Amino acid sequence: GLVLGVYSSEKDEGAAQFTSAGDAFDRLVSGKLRELLSVCGPPLKKGKTRIFHGLHQDFPSVVVVGLGKKNAGVNDQENWNEGKENIRAAVAVGCRQIQDLEMPCVEVDPCGDAQAAAEGAVLGLHEYNELKQKKKPVVTPQLHGSAESEAWQKGVIYAEGQNLARYLMEAPANYITPIKFAEHVEQKLRSFSNVKVHIRPESWIATQQMGAFLSVAKGSAEPPIFLEIHYLGGANTNDSPLVFVGKGVTFDSGGISLKPSSGMDAMRADMGGAATVCSAIVTAAALNLPLNIIGLAPLCENMPSGKANKPGDVVRAKNGKTIQVDNTDAEGRLLLADALCYAHDFNARAIVNAATLTGAMDVALGSAATGVFTNSSWLWTHLYEASILTGDRVWRMPLFEHYTKQVTDCPLADLSNIGKYSRAGGACTAAAFLKEFVTASHWAHLDIAGVMSNKDEVPYLRKGMAGRPTRTLVEFAARLSQDSHN
Repeated sequence: GLVLGVYSSEKDEGAAQFTSAGDAFDRLVSGKLRELLSVCGPPLKKGKTRIFHGLHQDFPSVVVVGLGKKNAGVNDQENWNEGKENIRAAVAVGCRQIQDLEMPCVEVDPCGDAQAAAEGAVLGLHEYNELKQKKKPVVTPQLHGSAESEAWQKGVIYAEGQNLARYLMEAPANYITPIKFAEHVEQKLRSFSNVKVHIRPESWIATQQMGAFLSVAKGSAEPPIFLEIHYLGGANTNDSPLVFVGKGVTFDSGGISLKPSSGMDAMRADMGGAATVCSAIVTAAALNLPLNIIGLAPLCENMPSGKANKPGDVVRAKNGKTIQVDNTDAEGRLLLADALCYAHDFNARAIVNAATLTGAMDVALGSAATGVFTNSSWLWTHLYEASILTGDRVWRMPLFEHYTKQVTDCPLADLSNIGKYSRAGGACTAAAFLKEFVTASHWAHLDIAGVMSNKDEVPYLRKGMAGRPTRTLVEFAARLSQDSHN
């Protein structure tokens, strides 16, 4: 099959305006494509398609996709590059139609931005069907023509990184336990000589005095794991690394503060933070980015058992601060507290943590953007600019002292794990809690609870776990590595 792009004409009745690949193909079939398009209905709107069969022997089926306006660029209102998003969405739709026709291979028009086209194709075709006997046919997308092969390959790598995060998040919790998560990531990194992976057992976690993390893990029969990844891509392996930290709760029942059963199965993806940061490092290694990155993922389950945390218990974090666990379902911040303390051992250039941390984040922003809480405008600018390119947006949230007072005003300990006004500003009080474990001057907390899954909001992702914002983390790391070079 072949997917070709066509731009909307400025005037509704104008003739279709092909991309250069579309023009070349139309010449190959003596103008038949343009002719068919003009007689088979109104001009193609953005994201809409038409299929033609039997135009050329090499391509039994040709899908023409609407790319919207030709000169679409950065949309300041939307905070993303509209042209790139249009290409991703259109190519994804075209590739899925070829898949429905059960063709094993699809060639894709680069549409003037081969990286965006590759991302649309590879993200759009991905589906988790490991455990089904009846699977959709596998379709391999390839670049049509050879002009932009480097950009195409880069797009494939970016998209495969996000698909790895989607795979880890979508898989059932009995298939992705803490140890299986760590082993899967280690296996993905095995071929890179400049990557070291440490799978730390419970005994190591105890020697590190990570009492907050261990208190969550003890409720489950599955032992906890602390996954530590060192990617040494910098010219000097001693250069200060970028440190990524990801919440890795492979299943979150809520513990004794049990969640409602409806929708609890989605909590297999509560390790989305760990999945996205580990996938970002796999992608950075595949791109051979010239910087050092360390990935830290505390992995465990949050279960209600006779050994589980009880509401009102007090636990001690790695930095000595005591925490009153007023709600055992606010467990992610306990894992991250210890992991963030440990992250400071590495003289980090910046620390970025990601976590499906609060339902309140979903209430605030829905699935439109990842909420970012940061003490560094430099870090914010880099993340924000990266997200405009990827279309996987971020939005800055407040880290006011106002919220800190709500977690430090606690009857039995230094901190409470929930704000004293309970539901008010829940995402902000969670961020304020994490800030109590950070002394680094460049730190950002990404609350990805709202972007965890996709229903139909992102047209180039199928329904299911989204793996967001993996590509934004990769693009951010790439920008940081250029910074070090310059």
